[in-house]
Amino acid sequence: MHTAHSTLSLAGLTLHHITFDPTTFTDADLIWLPHHAELSHAGRKRKADHLAGRIAAAHALPDHAVPGIGPSGEPLWPEGISGSITHSGTQALAVVTPEPGALIGIDCEKILAKNDARDIKEGIVDAQEEAVLSRSGYPFALALTLAFSAKESLFKALFPQVQAYMAFDSARVTMLDNETLTLALTRPLTGFDAGTAFTLHWLRQGEQTITLLSRSPADALSRW
Repeated sequence: MHTAHSTLSLAGLTLHHITFDPTTFTDADLIWLPHHAELSHAGRKRKADHLAGRIAAAHALPDHAVPGIGPSGEPLWPEGISGSITHSGTQALAVVTPEPGALIGIDCEKILAKNDARDIKEGIVDAQEEAVLSRSGYPFALALTLAFSAKESLFKALFPQVQAYMAFDSARVTMLDNETLTLALTRPLTGFDAGTAFTLHWLRQGEQTITLLSRSPADALSRW
């Protein structure tokens, strides 16, 4: 599969960015993955997306290791590493930190069309959150995309601790400005009280948004 690697910086971390051409993907490309057999029954798109994400992760890891697949589909990072992977369209991103137990989650999303944003908003935010997004000054479609993406990043970051599915109403947007977005839990989750707040960084890249949550182990533990 044809790929290109570049890097971005967000919240003091290096994001490893892969653009890829899924039309050039072949099943033979998966042999590079130690866990390729686990993908044998996946669809072509799933295989190409997964491969691109693992290529991004290999660039991010100092020894170019390839994270395996956990029982819920989550990446299994090498000992002593916390990380996260995302893919959207023809790009994938990975970020790691040499801090075991850190909370880290990344997500990339195509900015919603204006009409689509209005049609699906009730599945992503409640009326209180919609008011926060409207007051931000950003076009509603961009603000809603950021809310969606930030919740995805939060859920990825918390999953290693929580080990449970989290719906969009598990966290509420309380602030959105030109660099950060804050989410607060609406219910207790394993190790985290209701109301626990998380600040995520975001950036816009063309017609895509990227959101990132990164909290050191000491900061994460202080919330337990």
